[in-house]
Amino acid sequence: MRHLTLASALLTSMAVTTPAVADGHLKIVDEPLELTIHMHHKRYPAYNEDWPVEQEARRLTNIHLKNATIGSNTDNSGEAINLLLASGKLPDIIGTSRIKDVVNQYGPQGAFMPLNDLIDEHAPHLKAFFEKRPDIKSAISAADGNMYYIPYLPDGKYGRAYFIRYDWLDKLGLDVPQNVDEVKAVLEAFRDGDPNGNGLKDEVPYFARQWEELIRLVTLWDGRSSGSDTYHDFYVDGGQIRHPYAGEGYREGVKNLTEWYAEGLIDPEVFTRGSSAREYLLSEDLGGMTHDWFASTSGYNRLSSEIEGFVFKAFAPPASISGKRIEEHRRIPIKPDGWAIGGTNKHPVETIKYFDFWFSPEGRNIVNFGVEGVHWTMEDGKAIFTDAILGTGRPVNSQLYELGAQLHARGYFQDYGYEIQWSNEFALEGIALYDEGDYLIDQFLGVAFNKDEQAVYDKYWPSIRTYMLERQQAWILGTGDVEADWDDYMADLDKMGLNDVLAAMQSAYNRQYGG
Repeated sequence: MRHLTLASALLTSMAVTTPAVADGHLKIVDEPLELTIHMHHKRYPAYNEDWPVEQEARRLTNIHLKNATIGSNTDNSGEAINLLLASGKLPDIIGTSRIKDVVNQYGPQGAFMPLNDLIDEHAPHLKAFFEKRPDIKSAISAADGNMYYIPYLPDGKYGRAYFIRYDWLDKLGLDVPQNVDEVKAVLEAFRDGDPNGNGLKDEVPYFARQWEELIRLVTLWDGRSSGSDTYHDFYVDGGQIRHPYAGEGYREGVKNLTEWYAEGLIDPEVFTRGSSAREYLLSEDLGGMTHDWFASTSGYNRLSSEIEGFVFKAFAPPASISGKRIEEHRRIPIKPDGWAIGGTNKHPVETIKYFDFWFSPEGRNIVNFGVEGVHWTMEDGKAIFTDAILGTGRPVNSQLYELGAQLHARGYFQDYGYEIQWSNEFALEGIALYDEGDYLIDQFLGVAFNKDEQAVYDKYWPSIRTYMLERQQAWILGTGDVEADWDDYMADLDKMGLNDVLAAMQSAYNRQYGG
């Protein structure tokens, strides 16, 4: 019953204390007020006025959002926001993926409204949230000290974990691997021992839907692959900003992953197979081990009805060469996605009140679960999905996006209770395992550059990042030798301006977080 206890605890965690309110408090204006919105995310490249969640918000607040999205014919939110900025005509509300850098750069120039005073004077729920989480307020503040956007705020701690075929381990008489050497031995056994029993050497010992989850394995050699839940990100080491792809542990990790790849321990199509890897390799009884999301990956245990004995469960992070067990990925408390108020908005007070609505208890339930009485009902103080969501057999995330819920280009505070409800016993068991081990590490929440720092970053970082990834993939595929190439590689990074980028980021970090 441990997983039931954990689920109950998670459903009641992360509650936000909000000010007491009276009946009728959700109506913002007496007469309907139309506000224009650009909302762009690759999953929904335009705002849909017919989303049930948006219709419910209209009914409760009397604020009517009208679609004014530019670039809805592309799934690239960066291209869309650039087109919008180039038009010179910003709508009242701008919601998009990776809005943070845009508003922090152009907000001080007047393109977006500063929100600090508006929140203090007109948004009690947002004010209460930021008073409780000053770290998040610091993380989203621009170099001038102003907040220019309300972010999408994920809830919960646990994201990805190591998963392995327990039934294959049993067939081969193996224990769950506890360290990097045992992981290699298990992968070799998966490669050679015919655990799927078809007489063919067709097993894929390690696979990944995102090829970056292969690079994640450098942590087994005390390297790092990222400092946040964004791939290839910087990380903080004792107050110093560093990049993982310039570290000794990374070099050692890549050297070993190159050997594993050459020995057939890693999917030969890891860089090209893409998001279908998990579905294909597990359903065909070919995949042995991966690093992926708790809830969705645990769901593949449904294959036990098709593949005799199939068990794919999480296991604790293996100890590295120095004995460290870490889980590098966790749910970051703040995303660079969300929405902002356009600088020419003639109704900023009503707009910030609308933003605040989504942080009220009622608004938070709607944005996380859908429409009450249709998609969820309140039971013992918790929003519980109805069969309209859980009874379809379709991924809950996809259904919610179609309703206008869980949209990352909106500023809102996620409720992890929405995910717990469709996490099976295998996911909850894995979360309990990781909770007991305390494997999660702190994340880098990002920085806000001033003009000079932004100029340095923009000048050097894009080409440096491209070079790093090119060399990374080439080494693993066997083109070049990371040991032999390392000194030249580091010299190239220095010439390309990595130290200048790190200095700019350190300056911004010290200013923002008081370092």
